[in-house]
Amino acid sequence: MPVVNRIADYAEEMTGWRRHLHQIPELSFDCPQTAAFIAARLRDFGVDEIHEGLAQTGIVAIIKGRGAGPTIGLRADFDALPIPEATGVAYASRHPGKMHACGHDGHTTMLLGAAKYLAETRNFAGRVALIFQPAEEDGGGAEVMVQEGVLDRFDVGEVYALHNAPGFESGGFYTTPGPLMAAVDQFHVHIKGVGGHGATPHETRDPVVAAVAIAQAFQTIVSRNHFALDDLVISVTQIHTGTTDNVIPETAYLNGTVRTFDPKVQQMVIERMRAIVAGQALAFDVAAELDYEKGYPPTVNDAEKTRFAVAVAEDVAGAAKVQGDAQREMGAEDFAFMLQKRPGAYLFIGQGDSAGLHQPDYDFNDEIAPVGASFFARLVERAQPLAAT
Repeated sequence: MPVVNRIADYAEEMTGWRRHLHQIPELSFDCPQTAAFIAARLRDFGVDEIHEGLAQTGIVAIIKGRGAGPTIGLRADFDALPIPEATGVAYASRHPGKMHACGHDGHTTMLLGAAKYLAETRNFAGRVALIFQPAEEDGGGAEVMVQEGVLDRFDVGEVYALHNAPGFESGGFYTTPGPLMAAVDQFHVHIKGVGGHGATPHETRDPVVAAVAIAQAFQTIVSRNHFALDDLVISVTQIHTGTTDNVIPETAYLNGTVRTFDPKVQQMVIERMRAIVAGQALAFDVAAELDYEKGYPPTVNDAEKTRFAVAVAEDVAGAAKVQGDAQREMGAEDFAFMLQKRPGAYLFIGQGDSAGLHQPDYDFNDEIAPVGASFFARLVERAQPLAAT
């Protein structure tokens, strides 16, 4: 079955919602304008309950079906990124230095479209919990909502989410059972030596050469301490030190990211980083400290729920446009915290040809919003069908 006809009728309205949200990007948990817009639309739709102020600006809305049954959760994130926009579109960000560079404005629009349809038709049993979440990009809003008891409070039995995918066929879907995205961690290395004149390095303890050695040695963890066919990424993304050409600085700083799927691999990386930092500090006669921060866990789809979600996606987009056994990715997603507590699935919906995520010229493809909304709506109707009369 293709896009739901009734949702197709909302296409122009959904484009308006999305472009309004695109103009008011907000960061992390501090999203009051976005939350107010979402709540206003939900009131217009006539949902049964609206619970605001979750994870500061998050919202859960409840829509009751026309019969007894469980509660299914549908989640959309709505925070933006601290990136100056360069799209040049008429509806570009009005908040300098902030933009929806990951399509969360589109994710929210797809869930709002499904909400309008489900509140109007109620062609399902039980309830649907619409979870609108801040702070996916920074702060782990999904973890906060779980810690606040959202899944328990609203008796959510299973949970699903979508993310747009630039470069994948417009309106198509892909996912995979089991691990889909990696855990994401951060590391920080602080080095302190003795600075001095660049012409007399023998009178210093140079933190620059120590920083370079540590950065290079970190790469050997992947190439020499890890089985090559397992997934592991270690990227040093920042080195900050020095102020001018003829001064050896006193301090240096390294920062980067680690992506893993296996907790044993994650622990190996931590142990090797500690040993490398300690060893290079000794070798270069400097002080060095590693600060390792564990972030989002791997995003792991429930196998049964993923097969079900793939079947729904095939109903909406056609089997030829759905990949149910896609390769897993090294990106990360805080929806992982919800999937740790409830069975469910995370899917990507094709954005078509566009700029990549987190780029200043990215813009969500409004044409796929009715497809995503139809997926959410059909998911509810198929997961919790009305009893035959």
